[in-house]
Amino acid sequence: MALHFSKEEFLDRRNKVLESMEKQKLDALLMFRQESMYWLTGYDTFGYVFFQSLVLDKNGNIILLTRAPDLRQAQNTSNISDIRIWIDKEGSNPIDDLKIILDELNLKGKKLGVEYEAYGLTGRNALRLNKSLENYCVLEDKSDLITKLRVIKSKEEIIYVKKAAELADKALNEVWKHAKAGVSESKILAEMNRVIFEGGGDYPANEFIIGSGKNALLCRYQSEKQILNNQDQLTIEWAGTYRHYHSAMFRTIAIGKAESSHYKMHEACVEALQNCESKLKPGNKIGEVFDIHAKTFDDLGYNKARMNACGYSLGNTFSPNWMDWPMLYTNNSYIIQPGNVFFMHMILMDSDKQLAMNLGETYLVTENSNERLGKQKLDLVVL
Repeated sequence: MALHFSKEEFLDRRNKVLESMEKQKLDALLMFRQESMYWLTGYDTFGYVFFQSLVLDKNGNIILLTRAPDLRQAQNTSNISDIRIWIDKEGSNPIDDLKIILDELNLKGKKLGVEYEAYGLTGRNALRLNKSLENYCVLEDKSDLITKLRVIKSKEEIIYVKKAAELADKALNEVWKHAKAGVSESKILAEMNRVIFEGGGDYPANEFIIGSGKNALLCRYQSEKQILNNQDQLTIEWAGTYRHYHSAMFRTIAIGKAESSHYKMHEACVEALQNCESKLKPGNKIGEVFDIHAKTFDDLGYNKARMNACGYSLGNTFSPNWMDWPMLYTNNSYIIQPGNVFFMHMILMDSDKQLAMNLGETYLVTENSNERLGKQKLDLVVL
């Protein structure tokens, strides 16, 4: 088995989940989030695009229900010993197979938590689940039960997060090496991904964001790949990924020459990031981090150019995105704790001038403060 964590680590995680289930008076938890399955057992797959569920009852029994292609996937990557297969066929309903498992665990009439907020549970399958089990047991939305445990990283996890940060730094070196007039954005992406994979890294949970010219103002990946002009702006958001753990970075780079507004926007981003660092400490609320970000930009006249969130937690996430809970926005009451990992992004998009400026770094919350995991300079780079 290619387990990425120690037996003691997995046992500790299971015990934490069982303790949380006991507090919430749950007889079992039906997991549909791939992040939960990976964190709890090591199970590593993209098979969650089809129906599958990992069942954990209050006695500690774990049973995986999945499709045939994921049988050996589970055997090779996880510590799950009881793996059940539902059969692909016309009109099949895998929830019938799930009910057999629930019967074996004596869960009829009991209270079950369900991870409804999961890319692995489509709306159609959620409706099927509810209808099939409506007179069988009591279902409660417990989408955040394991998510709230995953948000604090263990020592073993932090090793992987820091390795991911090293890979992100290497990717930025490739950007600085290759980004210049006449070069395609495709070439830059290729070189970034090359060093990550050569360093033992993984595919990220979502695509890198890259755009130049007008597309430098976009916060999402899109498929147009442009050639950099003699004077241009290049926005890139990426993550180093190792064992599915992410460390993200964000930069806008000037090509040929930077506008005077670029420099002012960059200065504002650095100031906002530093102010956010001062708030990203144990005991503070993450809403306070956003508020100082917003105040910094608003005081400098960038209210219309900033975003309504300035970051989010990072961890072991799967496609379609690497954003994890919780997000940094106003009034978010989550209390920052040691072991949290947050990506903080300072984003300015000036639609009137068609200018972009972005600066983002990943931080590990320590006992009294925080540690920036990326080691690259924060300067505005002109290539």
